[in-house]
Amino acid sequence: MPKNAGRGGRWKDHRQVINGILFRIRTGIPWPDLPRRFGSWQTCYDRHRRWSADGTWERIFRSIQADVDAGGSIDWSMVSVDSTVCRAHQHAAGARKQAPRKAGKRIRTVQHRPDEALGRSRGGLTTKIHLAGEGGLRPLALLVTPGQWGDCPQMIPVLERIRVPRPAGGHPRTRPDHLSGDKAYSSRRNRRYLRRRQIKHTIPERRDQQAHRQRRGSHGGRPAGFDPARYARRNEVERLINRLKINRAVATRFDKRAYVFHGTVTVAAVRLWLRP
Repeated sequence: MPKNAGRGGRWKDHRQVINGILFRIRTGIPWPDLPRRFGSWQTCYDRHRRWSADGTWERIFRSIQADVDAGGSIDWSMVSVDSTVCRAHQHAAGARKQAPRKAGKRIRTVQHRPDEALGRSRGGLTTKIHLAGEGGLRPLALLVTPGQWGDCPQMIPVLERIRVPRPAGGHPRTRPDHLSGDKAYSSRRNRRYLRRRQIKHTIPERRDQQAHRQRRGSHGGRPAGFDPARYARRNEVERLINRLKINRAVATRFDKRAYVFHGTVTVAAVRLWLRP
């Protein structure tokens, strides 16, 4: 954890502030409604926002993964990818489009997404969480996008976010032994990517893709391999999503900024990794 806030003095006790952040993520209450035992709500919010922006939560996430992997407790034999849609509260919209200006100069701020990971659908504003989970029902990588974005194009960005450091030194581990996904991830591009990285995979082929391959005859190639027994383990990532969305601030997005909501999901993931 950071030791101080830089110029202006030392930070208050991290434990009290982090407890307030965890309480808010679990309950989903507005920041000003935090109980007084956690101190000032502005302090809790500002520290959560700051640590979401500078990557502190992400570094904690990676550090815990490294410790668990060093003990041999990560199930690399089956990693599954999936996504879930989170309804966005009306207060999550309306974020400032440009960084504020002061005395004619732009203040240095976090580089915000132009869409802030908010998408509009018939149900209203939504955000989608893409993730890769290991067999122990814990997330290895997370990605936040607008709710209307498809799953198939996001498989490669999610897999490239898997980077589990090795405490003893060396390159971080980035490749699972086997990958599982539903029909939404079936595409020639994704399969080429997995073959190039030598990752075995179990992804069912869609009917339209099967028909297109059969129409081409011998030029269509061989059908993709499929192991029903391995595919039955895909429920692990769905159970992982249920665990994440127990936190009300994850199930419903209240944060205006995409990087703050990503930090909220990361903190919820850290709690899963800390469970015995």
